[in-house]
Amino acid sequence: MHTRAPVVVGRDEELRVLERALADAAVRRGRAVFLVGEPGIGKTRLARFAAGAAFERGMRVLRGRGSTIGPIVPFRPLTEALMSLLRARDSPDLRELGPYQPALGRLVPEWGTDDQRQPHSVVVLAEAVLRLLAVVGREQPCLVVLEDLHDADAETLAVVDYLVDNLDDVPAVLLVTTRADPGPTLDVVRLAAQREAGALLELRRLDEEQVRRMVGTCLEVDAADVPDVVAAQMWADSAGNPFVVEEMLHGLVNCGLLVRGPDGWQVLGELRIDVPSALVRSVAHRTDRLGPQGREVLSAAAVLGHRFPLSVLRTVTGLDDRGLLSHLHAGVAAQLVTPDEPVPDWYAFRHPLTAEALLAQLPPPHRAELSRRTADAVQALHPDLPGEWCALVASLRLDAGETAEAGALLAEAGRRALADGAAGSAVRLLDHAHRLLASQVDVSIRADVLDSLLPALAEAGQFERAFALVDAVAELSAAGLSRVRRAELHTKFAQVANIAGRWTDTATHVATARALLGAEADDEHTARLDAVAALMTLYVDVPDRVASAEFLARRAADAAKRVPLPEVGCETWQLLGVLARERDLGEATECFRRAREMAEEHGLPIQGLYAASRQAGLDWLADGTSVELVEAREEALRIGAISVAYNVDSILGLDAVLRGQYAAAADKLAGTVADTRRLQLKHLTLYGLMAQATAAAHQGKRAEMEALVGAFEAMGGVGSQERPLCYGLARAFCALLEEDRAAAGHDLARALAYEAEAPTVYHLSGRHGLLLLLDALSGASDLDAYRSVTRSAAAGMRWNRVFAQSALAVLLGREGREAEAAQAMRAARDAAALYPMAKHLALRLVSEAAVLDGWGEPVSWLRTAEEYFHQAGRPAVASACRGLLRQVGASVPQRRTGSDQVPRELRALGVTVREFEVFRLLAGRLGNKAIATRLHISPRTVEKHVASLITKTAQPDRESLSSFAASLGPADRP
Repeated sequence: MHTRAPVVVGRDEELRVLERALADAAVRRGRAVFLVGEPGIGKTRLARFAAGAAFERGMRVLRGRGSTIGPIVPFRPLTEALMSLLRARDSPDLRELGPYQPALGRLVPEWGTDDQRQPHSVVVLAEAVLRLLAVVGREQPCLVVLEDLHDADAETLAVVDYLVDNLDDVPAVLLVTTRADPGPTLDVVRLAAQREAGALLELRRLDEEQVRRMVGTCLEVDAADVPDVVAAQMWADSAGNPFVVEEMLHGLVNCGLLVRGPDGWQVLGELRIDVPSALVRSVAHRTDRLGPQGREVLSAAAVLGHRFPLSVLRTVTGLDDRGLLSHLHAGVAAQLVTPDEPVPDWYAFRHPLTAEALLAQLPPPHRAELSRRTADAVQALHPDLPGEWCALVASLRLDAGETAEAGALLAEAGRRALADGAAGSAVRLLDHAHRLLASQVDVSIRADVLDSLLPALAEAGQFERAFALVDAVAELSAAGLSRVRRAELHTKFAQVANIAGRWTDTATHVATARALLGAEADDEHTARLDAVAALMTLYVDVPDRVASAEFLARRAADAAKRVPLPEVGCETWQLLGVLARERDLGEATECFRRAREMAEEHGLPIQGLYAASRQAGLDWLADGTSVELVEAREEALRIGAISVAYNVDSILGLDAVLRGQYAAAADKLAGTVADTRRLQLKHLTLYGLMAQATAAAHQGKRAEMEALVGAFEAMGGVGSQERPLCYGLARAFCALLEEDRAAAGHDLARALAYEAEAPTVYHLSGRHGLLLLLDALSGASDLDAYRSVTRSAAAGMRWNRVFAQSALAVLLGREGREAEAAQAMRAARDAAALYPMAKHLALRLVSEAAVLDGWGEPVSWLRTAEEYFHQAGRPAVASACRGLLRQVGASVPQRRTGSDQVPRELRALGVTVREFEVFRLLAGRLGNKAIATRLHISPRTVEKHVASLITKTAQPDRESLSSFAASLGPADRP
């Protein structure tokens, strides 16, 4: 007889779906499959089948299981699944993951990096897992089996949800099993199925015929040979649950009620089994046969959960290795437990219901005592309670009735989860601790829990729940909490309000904290409060808010240095650098330098990298150089600072746009926007969308630009610091390429209005550049107004210099200061050397004033600009240039068919297509008659074209013109 059915019965459709999923993975069409049903319905049985089928296909199988008993541990099933890769001889080369490798250190510590300090977001971790599966799957497609996720932590579910949506091009199958209990896991599964991101298989109970077949496979006979009374009893008492069928059948055989005789299986006596107690009785019967000590061993194991280590059982039971293993081997023989093969010295129950059945047999006092002893044993073996031990011991203390100890441990587990970036688990653990410890312990301990719970709620985005805890501070105050400790809690509330963008609430809590601290507040409290208040001040309607924010940030930096609080110091010096960029680039550089030195001195690599990337961004704004940005990106990739790397990629994408490298920009920005959107890095996605809109605008693609600006605003760009750029750097330029100066002025006015609503740290939206030029051209500005604006360091940023110096040239030329105007124009063209579109647009605009005021080289500038915009496919600007050339009586390029064949330098001189045809034949020293014959024109017309060519090319005579023609290429021969 088989104690377990050797084949899967009644699941033909489910097997077909699993086989199809495995086949798809082999051709890089990854997918997810969800097995949902009640306990014992066959989820694990199907998962085992899938694993076997995957092995036969040469696939790599990674398996992990959620905790079915005891505390929830963040990422436990994922960690268990990925650990098998660590043990494989052909483990993947993680260097291929680039910056995502350090994120995996949260799941497998050996994969972290030595200088990892940054807790990555769950989405970044999910992307790291996805990329790992892609790397592993390159050699062998993967099957990832995550079982028993019905009580999974929020972070594991977030990773699963992310993987489900992004497996399309990855050679992997994700197989998830969960009970059909209402809750977050079932919500994730059902929503994924609704959006067709995974196949949902809801396992139904077997019907009567399928139960008979299953019994037959266990008894090794045909279904027809199963005694009718057995088949009927199995169907009636199991209700079609396969696990219960097996357990009941095993019990009948072991009890001697069902025996094999010469004529097959026979029933001896009356079959009487009560359900749902059948399973409990079956397990009780088998544990009774193990003896009291064996039963106690398995009971202690059940208290630990579905999986359990020998070291803890040894301490709890007092048995030596030989005695302990003898009982466990008996448990294996009784089909109750099995070695947990991937991990040495660990065992697991064959089914989670087995552990639950064992616990159901324990009287409450016995279970409490066993939980206490087990908790003592774990703490003796692992005094610091690393990893999941802290939460486990908290659960054991709670079962033992030791509420205060359990609350303290839950709080510690929550703090660890928050430090590791598992905000959802941190909230659950800390909230549980907060409720357990209410009114039971010293107020300072309760305040400590609240102090940790507030940032956890903020990280999880549960702002309303956080603010609802204000009443808890009042309760603690009434219970005797000190003024200083209350002030610290209000500072935490202010930080939460800052994250939520609720500036009024921030101001309220800052004011409350300052009042509680009084005039004698020490540097530690002042530094933290001022740092929060500095950021808040930038976003509230107060006089001189930038100056006020700078004052608070500087005071915070000074106090943080005295305490010291290096993290606060690094953050505030960087804020000071950002604030100084508009005023003085040198001062901003000094602020970033101090932040970097502080980070290096105190071992804060992530803070140092942020400061370095901001300095590189400043250098890019000042000089247009991107070398430091590339270096910062490489360092970010090395240490796994994902957000820094994408931030630099976004800037480099915009840099390519401004340089006119539109194809390269499109590739970089498309990837960056897709990745940051998937990783939920909203602020970087907004920047990328703005840069894409700018790229479309600078190519005159209005419909595409409008769609991107719409996407930007729909994603939450209204009120963001990037919004002014969408109007001043994108829409205004598009309008100018359409020769609609009124619309450009309107867009620039909107950009300035948006800057007033939300002060920006970006300074390329026109105030210090393009608007200066348009105002100079329209007469709305004079030199005094120009100097007032250009006192700002932002006007010296390289992109802005193109237009600021052009504006100066216009204003000086209008006053008749031609030499100075020419010098300003040279400075503008030097600044524009990196930016072809800006250069030629400035030439087109300035030429208009130069023609009117009689200075400079407008004809040359217009021809240069006309040639550029004609080649770029911007007909409105090219036509405007030709119109201005006609106004001054200069020759105008004819844009006939074939004009693209005329070399650029000749087109710039106004050489027409027909003149170029004559020019090419002159290279062969042909006479007028021969050229006329070739071109089917009169010799007199040839003579006129030759004269025009001599004038346009500034050649002294026909011979020199012929030599010049020959120097540009081979002559056309008759």
